[in-house]
Amino acid sequence: MSVLLDLSRILHVDVQALTGTPWQLAPNGGARADGIEKIRGVLTQYANLIAMERPDSAVLSLRSDASLMHSDYQAARYAAVIRDLPSLLESADTALLNAAADDREAALSYVEVYVVASKLLTKLGVGDLGAVTADRAAMTAGRTDSPVAQGMAIYQVVTALLRSDQVDQAEQLSMRMAQQLAPLIRSDDPALVSVTGALWLIAGVIAARRADRWEAARRLDQADALAGLLGHDANYAWTAFGPTNVLIHRVSVAAELGDPAGALDAAAQVDLDRLPIGLSSRRAQVNLDLAWAQAQRRRDAEATLNLLAAEKAAPEAVAQNVMAREIMREMLARAKRGQGNALQALATRSGVLD
Repeated sequence: MSVLLDLSRILHVDVQALTGTPWQLAPNGGARADGIEKIRGVLTQYANLIAMERPDSAVLSLRSDASLMHSDYQAARYAAVIRDLPSLLESADTALLNAAADDREAALSYVEVYVVASKLLTKLGVGDLGAVTADRAAMTAGRTDSPVAQGMAIYQVVTALLRSDQVDQAEQLSMRMAQQLAPLIRSDDPALVSVTGALWLIAGVIAARRADRWEAARRLDQADALAGLLGHDANYAWTAFGPTNVLIHRVSVAAELGDPAGALDAAAQVDLDRLPIGLSSRRAQVNLDLAWAQAQRRRDAEATLNLLAAEKAAPEAVAQNVMAREIMREMLARAKRGQGNALQALATRSGVLD
C-alpha cells in the first residue's frame, strides 16, 4: 500500500486510478460505523462560540471519564467509544466554556477528551472529523503550560495529516515538536519522555513511507534511546510507549518499506507479554504487519493465522483496519476451491464478505 501511495503521488493521480477499485471507504474499506453522525452533530455545534443550555461539568469527573475512554480505545472497544463520545465531547465543551481563562485543569481535560476523539475518528477513517478534533486539542493545549498536553495534541495532528496523505506536513510537524520537547526531557518526567518518544516513532514511520530506510532507522533509534531512559514498558499519556512499542514500530516500518523479510525478522524480537495490560490494539498490530509480510510471500496459511491472532487480541481493530481487509481480499482472490475456509469465515466476520 505504501508503494501505491508513492506511485500515486509521483503520477499525480488517485490510488483508485491505479487499482481500479475504491481505495478507502469509511471506515477503512467498510460501511461507516454506527454513531459517527451523532459525533459529527456535536462537533458542528461549536459550543465554544454558541452558548447552549447544558448542565455544568465537573472537571475531575471529566478527566476520569476521558481516562476510561482512552482505555476503551486502546483495548479496541471502538463501539463503546463511539457510544459514549458525544456526551463526553459536550461535557468537555461546557467545562471549557464555563472555566476561567487561566483554568489549567479544564483546558487539560478538554485536550484529553479531544485527543481520544481524534484517535478514534482517525482510526475509523473519518478524516475530516479526525483533523477537526486534533486541531481543537492542539489549539487548547497551546493555552496551557503543559508540554505533555502539547505533544499529545500535536501527535494527533500528525496522525490526521498522515491519514489524509499530507506526508510532508506531518513530517515537518512531528520533527519540530520532538525537537522542541527534547531539551525539556527529564528522567523523572516519564509522561514527557513517552510523548517525545511517540513523536520519534511516528516520524520514523513517515520516513519509511518516503522510502528513506536510513532516516527511519535513525528516528527509531532516537525513540529507542528514550525507551531506555524510561526503562520499562508503560502507557504514560496514553502513548503505550516503551521498549516493546519501539520494537513493534520496527516491524511496522519494515512493512511501510515493503520489506516482508525485514518485518518477519523484526517481529522475532517482539515479546507481546511485556506490554501493559489493556493494549489490545498494539498486540493486534504486530500480527497485522506479519499477516501482510506472509501474504507478500504468498504464505497464505501463515498470514491467515496471523490475522486470526490479531482478531483474538482485538476483533474490532481487525474489522476496521484497511490493511487487514486488503490482505483478506488478496488472499481470497487466489485461494483454490475448497481452501481458505478459515479465511472466508474471518472475512465474513470482518465485513469483507457478505
